Amino acid sequence: MNATSQAQRGSRVRITAGLTGVLMLAAACASTPPAPTASLQAAQLAISNAERTDASRYAPGELGEARTKLASADTAVKEQRMIVAERFAEESRAEAELASARTAAVKAKAVNDEMTRSTGTLVEEMQRSSGDKP
Repeated sequence: MNATSQAQRGSRVRITAGLTGVLMLAAACASTPPAPTASLQAAQLAISNAERTDASRYAPGELGEARTKLASADTAVKEQRMIVAERFAEESRAEAELASARTAAVKAKAVNDEMTRSTGTLVEEMQRSSGDKP
């Protein structure tokens, strides 16, 4: 083999190797991103926390929406639509956190209302007691 043939062969090898590298890079970019495991777990935890605070009683709409979006996220993972799955998981977490916040607000209002009634009763008792004395 002469020097020219060897140079041409070397050029072909480098071109082939370069194309292979470009194709591998393109394939890596086009591959499915990993499942949004952290987002899915965060949504599940937020739903569990909301359930523990009785959100099913005080914020059933938000809790139901959180569950629906988590189910949609799971479906998207099965369909290899990871970006969509992550979006649904994040929305699920947000809905569950909203359910927890609404539940806390309703419970706090109930406590406040009870304290207001109790204070009113005490004021009435004090007025009656002060009116009985000569």
